[in-house]
Amino acid sequence: MTRPTTTHARTVNEEKHPMQAGANSDARPTRGRVVMLVDNGVHGDSRVQKAARSAADAGWEVFLLGIRNARSDVDTWRIGGAEVRLLRVPKPLHRLPREYSRSLRRPLAYASTTKAAYRVQEIKAWQADLYERRVRAQALGGGLPAAVGRAAQLPSRAAATALARWVRFRSGETRRLRKAQTDPEALFSRLPVRFWQGLLGDRAWRRLDPGLWDFELAFRKTLDELKPDIIHANDFRMLGIGARATLRARAAGRRTKLVWDAHEFVGGITGRADNPRWLPAQIAYTAEYAAYPDAVVTVSDTLADLLQETHNLPDRPAVVLNAPMAPPAEADGDVPDLRALCGVDSRTPVLVYSGAVNPSRGCQIMVEALPELPDVHVAFVTMNPNGDNQFSEALRERAAELGVADRVHLLPYVAHWQVVPFLSGADAGVIPIHHKPNHELALITKFLEYSHARLPIVVSDVKTMAQTARATGQGEVFTAEDRADYVRAVRAVLADPERYRAAYDKPGLLEGWTWEAQARILDEVYGSLLGTPAASGARPPASRRPGDEREYAATSR
Repeated sequence: MTRPTTTHARTVNEEKHPMQAGANSDARPTRGRVVMLVDNGVHGDSRVQKAARSAADAGWEVFLLGIRNARSDVDTWRIGGAEVRLLRVPKPLHRLPREYSRSLRRPLAYASTTKAAYRVQEIKAWQADLYERRVRAQALGGGLPAAVGRAAQLPSRAAATALARWVRFRSGETRRLRKAQTDPEALFSRLPVRFWQGLLGDRAWRRLDPGLWDFELAFRKTLDELKPDIIHANDFRMLGIGARATLRARAAGRRTKLVWDAHEFVGGITGRADNPRWLPAQIAYTAEYAAYPDAVVTVSDTLADLLQETHNLPDRPAVVLNAPMAPPAEADGDVPDLRALCGVDSRTPVLVYSGAVNPSRGCQIMVEALPELPDVHVAFVTMNPNGDNQFSEALRERAAELGVADRVHLLPYVAHWQVVPFLSGADAGVIPIHHKPNHELALITKFLEYSHARLPIVVSDVKTMAQTARATGQGEVFTAEDRADYVRAVRAVLADPERYRAAYDKPGLLEGWTWEAQARILDEVYGSLLGTPAASGARPPASRRPGDEREYAATSR
């Protein structure tokens, strides 16, 4: 698509960027070009969607680069005034050496589990063929010819039996090798990690997880062609991509600035059970590039302090909460009815959970407790409501075992501007997450969405959210993974919901927990980097276009 040139003021770069123009956008001067990077398909990531839309509304030219995945039906669309582009990311470097190479730890193991499975099946097929020959001879009348045929097969049958034992042994060796290779406490799992950490320091990720280069190679061409004034790197995986692009831009004479939006603390992420090298690699990768950003933003005060201390940042990161966004202009007025989707009336108590479902989110306790909470229904608003998510399906199956399947409802996400009114149909919002380092650090999106929906909140005793709920009086705190205490908390909020709703009448509480307030902070960060004044007033939200229905709601992951 041809872009006509426009005139817009610069205090940093002399080069003028052409503006995107076409049927779905109006060319207009901007304060600078911002390229946002995210390591997902954008669908379901409300934070990056809101950031892109609000930055465009504040006068920035915004491009949001994400990753095309199996659920992506298009490669580009618009979110308000921001253009989204999904890039294909081939991942040959994501293959671990153990997936295709031999190991001296068990030299008789096959080079891969795929090879082992193939050989086992191949021998079974040979034995099945030999058996077929025998029964065919018998079926044709037996007698001397059949006896001769069976005798002729004896060497082949003996060979097949011996080879089958040998293949089973080697296949067993392969399983035992893979088990040892995925054991983070095994000596030969720890030694390579420590060796490369000692030899290369923060550069060790190049040996521990070379798959990180796959993202760099997929993003770099498009990123360089866009010639951004500001690169906004969401989370740690995009940090290195943004840092290297910034270096290339400055080498070419442009004064590109880098913003790192840290969504979580990398050191607090749960490692991958099948790859002990993965987490040390991500920690090293983040540590190497944490010194490159010109500004850092993050999701909570607690995490801001932790990031500054861990990475010796010169300035404390600005805090931009994952707060709900007001509906854009001309947004659809028809919000789905949560109670109607659950098939219940206004008198039926409904507990809602909004967001991703997995074991560490603690959602199972909501199902397990239902036998002790007669008449209570539970609604899970999640991306995968139709059984294609194994954890959602496990909840459905457990509900059936307990005899409460009719009181458990899996519902799809709604557009992010509809989340708050949609959730308001429930009686209480639940956050049953377990104790994990990153769970302690922030007011996650669902906490703020429940608040704007004026729902009493039932939250586990993770640090930041538990402290906030107790201080405001907006909910009850229970001991994580303690079903009896969870039941107590639910009964308390259902017995006197207005007591908890009254907390939202406190002046300034909900006003500070809006995306519009957070967007002003992000805009000030952008403006300070380029030496441009902050937006005097946010542009009215861009009208929705046909592609905007691709903005799906989500909660903090």
